[in-house]
Amino acid sequence: MKQGVLYAIGAYFMWGMLPLYWKVFEKMGAWEILAHRIIWSAVFVVALLFVTKKLRYLKSSVTEAKTWIALVLSSLIISGNWLVYIWAVNIGHVMETSLGYYINPLLSVLFGVLFLKERMRLGQWIAIVLAAIGVSVMTFHYGKVPWVAILLALTFALYGLAKKTVKLEPMMSLAWETLFVAPIALAYVLALQVNGQETALSLEAWQIVLLTLAGVATALPLYWFAQAAKRLPLSMVGFVQYLSPTITLLMAIFLFHEPFTQTHLISFGFIWSALVVFTISSLRSKGTSTAPAPNANLAFKKKA
Repeated sequence: MKQGVLYAIGAYFMWGMLPLYWKVFEKMGAWEILAHRIIWSAVFVVALLFVTKKLRYLKSSVTEAKTWIALVLSSLIISGNWLVYIWAVNIGHVMETSLGYYINPLLSVLFGVLFLKERMRLGQWIAIVLAAIGVSVMTFHYGKVPWVAILLALTFALYGLAKKTVKLEPMMSLAWETLFVAPIALAYVLALQVNGQETALSLEAWQIVLLTLAGVATALPLYWFAQAAKRLPLSMVGFVQYLSPTITLLMAIFLFHEPFTQTHLISFGFIWSALVVFTISSLRSKGTSTAPAPNANLAFKKKA
C-alpha cells in the first residue's frame, strides 16, 4: 500500500510539473516539440522493452484487427492531446490546462455511460452538472469557450475510451502508439531541417539533453502509474489524480503569474465542488466501474 501511494504521488507530481518542462522549449514550435516527444518516446520505450527482454513479444502482442484499430486511434488521439497541451503551455494558458484535467475524470465517466452503458450514481450526475456550470460561468464572463480545457479533457477521455479495448501492458501499448506516429514525426523533423526551419539544434546543450529526455518524461510517470494501479484501489488512485492539475494551477498562478480572477475562482469553485461530490459518490460505490480512476488502462498528462 505504501509503495503504491508513493508511485501514485510520483506519477501525478511529475505530470503536474510538465508545464515547467515544456516551458524550457517555448522558443520552439509546438509541432516540432511534439515531433521530438514522439520520436524520443519511441526510442526510450523500445530500448526499455529491449533491456527487459520484452521487445521480442512486441509484434505478437497484437493479433486482432480491432486492437490494431484501437491502437491507431489511441495513437492519433494522444498525439492530439500532447499537441494541445504543449501549445497551450507555451502560449501562457497553463491555468486552462489544469481546468481541462480537473474536468477529465467527469467527462471520462460520462463517456462510460454514453458509449459503454455503464451506470452512474445520482451524485455523479450532480457532479457533471456542477462542472458544466463552472465551464459556463467562465464562457459567459469572458465571451469565449475555454477550448483548451475542453479539448484536453475531450481528447483524454476519448483516449481512455479507445484504450478500453486494448488489453496490453502500458509500456507495450505506448510502444505501439509512438511507433505508429514516429515515422510521421521523423519526416516532419527532417523536412524542417531541409527547409532550414528546425530550431532544436539552435538550443543550448542542456536544453538539447532535456529534449532527448522527453521520452523518459513521457514513459516514467506512466510506469509509476501502472505500478500504483497494481497496488492501490482504483478509488484511491482516482483521488490522488487531482494532485496533478492542482500543481499545474498553483504553478500557473505563482510561477507564471497568470491572472486568477474572481470569475476563475467561481468557475473553479463549481468544478472543485463537482469533484468533491463525484469522489464521495464514487467511493460509496465501492470501486465499481464508475470509480474515478483516470483512464484506468493508461493515464497521461500530461499532462502531459
